Amino acid sequence: MKIALDAMGGDNAPLAVVEGALLARKLWGIDSILVGDEKEIRPILSAAKEDMEIVHASEVIGFDEHPVRAMRQKKDASIVVAANLVKEKKAAGLVGAGSTGAAMATSLLTYGRIRGIDRPAIAFPMPTLNGMSLVLDGGANPEASAINLVDYALMGSIYMEKVQRVKNPKVGLINIGEEEIKGTPTIIEAYKILKNSDLNFIGNVEGRDITSGVADVLVCDGFVGNIILKYTEGLAKGLFTLVKDAMLSNFKGKLGALLVKNNLKHVKSMMDYSEYGGAPLLGLQNTTIISHGSSDKKAIANAIRVAYEAYVNEITKTTMEALEKRSDS
Repeated sequence: MKIALDAMGGDNAPLAVVEGALLARKLWGIDSILVGDEKEIRPILSAAKEDMEIVHASEVIGFDEHPVRAMRQKKDASIVVAANLVKEKKAAGLVGAGSTGAAMATSLLTYGRIRGIDRPAIAFPMPTLNGMSLVLDGGANPEASAINLVDYALMGSIYMEKVQRVKNPKVGLINIGEEEIKGTPTIIEAYKILKNSDLNFIGNVEGRDITSGVADVLVCDGFVGNIILKYTEGLAKGLFTLVKDAMLSNFKGKLGALLVKNNLKHVKSMMDYSEYGGAPLLGLQNTTIISHGSSDKKAIANAIRVAYEAYVNEITKTTMEALEKRSDS
């Protein structure tokens, strides 16, 4: 089964998307459907002396457009056409690096939610000292009820176990303190439910411990999650800029930079979003992976891989079964 790609989405589209599709096929044998303006896509394939299925779409939803309104007005937008391919079972999942709002709205209105899930969540990978943790919600829902947070924990656990191969994932609730009585009434209620659930809940996790790798799944509302996402992106860029400026400020620094060059490259790769591909939108009837707007071919290829693994490992089916089990208990 192929993955549908919004070939026109992202800062580097369609070049990076097409190259990413070719890379995914080369590395893992995963094929894709390129959705977008064929006049722009075909020359890239020809230059690479490659061929791949193209589904023409004449419109694009921009970053500055209202997602739902644009989706309804632009029936032939690349993200809309790609989502319909998934709904019609012509593709296993969708990958898009364009407007996050458009990808969310289109996926939700095209696929529909999993029964029992009130609000889908963006689950973004967070580099940690131990590898990677999954943080959700990353911005789909600025506000969340206690049940929403519990749903996020369940969906994140399933994703980490099925796609990232983490056995019995540890779940943490992001809070202002470790004590059970800390936080808003919603957080306190969510804590009580999680504590009595079948999930591997380890308790509250403070902000300073997010990157320590203490938990495999970190749960919060979309307001907090999006701030964490944007802050860590900015912090990583700032730190590397400071280190670079300091090392290149004098001769001794430049000499030291040569000695630690490979070590710094390793650290940078650990913080590189392209290693993880993108953020899955969990809680829907089908798979959508939202990639960073500045994704390069490596990031797109990894997003395709993640979308394919989510399909093969039946994330949606497993989530449905877990919800049925929960409702019966």
